[in-house]
Amino acid sequence: MLSQAMLEGLPPNNAAHVFRLICDEKSARAVADLIVEMFDPADAAASAFELKPDTKDWGSREWVLEAYFGSEPDEDYVRELVASAAGAEAATAGVFSLIEQKDWIASSLEGLAPVRAGRFLVHGSHDRSSPKSNDIALEIEAALAFGTGHHGTTRGCLVMLDAILKCRRPHKVLDVGTGTGVLAIGAAKVLHAPVTSGDIDPISVEATRANAVLNGAGPWVRPVTAKGLEHPALRSGGPYDLILANILAKPLRGLAPSIAKAATGGADIILSGLLERDVPGVLTAYAAHDLKLARRINIDGWATLHLRRGGAAARPA
Repeated sequence: MLSQAMLEGLPPNNAAHVFRLICDEKSARAVADLIVEMFDPADAAASAFELKPDTKDWGSREWVLEAYFGSEPDEDYVRELVASAAGAEAATAGVFSLIEQKDWIASSLEGLAPVRAGRFLVHGSHDRSSPKSNDIALEIEAALAFGTGHHGTTRGCLVMLDAILKCRRPHKVLDVGTGTGVLAIGAAKVLHAPVTSGDIDPISVEATRANAVLNGAGPWVRPVTAKGLEHPALRSGGPYDLILANILAKPLRGLAPSIAKAATGGADIILSGLLERDVPGVLTAYAAHDLKLARRINIDGWATLHLRRGGAAARPA
């Protein structure tokens, strides 16, 4: 069985520089996490993936780390980061090269296997035959933008979303920072109902719209370009009884008041994009609005949180 892969970061504008390293899985994931953490997400992206069985012709080490940059990177600095995460040998073995614009996304994802998260199966166009009859298939086109479900944050959100949708059917759903729309589309395909979504990046909004149409959810998912919840369509669509936000720790803390205001009294709130060290600060920000931890999932060093009013304990009627 292929191990799960990951992709993190937004596609850098006019990405033309790539750093490639063939190594073991642990090193590939560690380097990818560190590069994403140390660079602005608009300037760099990193992927770590296992080669398909029929392409394992690069020796016994079967994982590839690829880091993409929107401008020419400081090679010495990148190698220092690699050395700190995977050792001096890995830093020396990695190779910098130039690539054609927009080609990096498709090339980095060609070897990715479909990803399962509960009933959801996220796959590319090259794996359309993979979903079974009882799967909720989500086809995400790699050439559009970041967000294929392989990263631990997205998988955690999908697992959490699946668990909630097995227990109840939310009436109003909001996806903040929708990316390529995988969470909004997943919710819409289960509920067969509109899902409100937005993202600060117009490219992500276009990707979500295209992916929604590709997955037959075009009538239900119509994203808007918005910073947080600062858009009339997002504000007027509430209050919401399910809110999804897979972004980063700092904006999640800042959004705590507006998310709490947009949530119904019994809302389920799923937050991700968090390293484990980020969790206490985010929980503190939401606890100030009586939103407390009901469940937590850790995948590949990333945390996904399920919050509710009062947390997991039974609430008085």
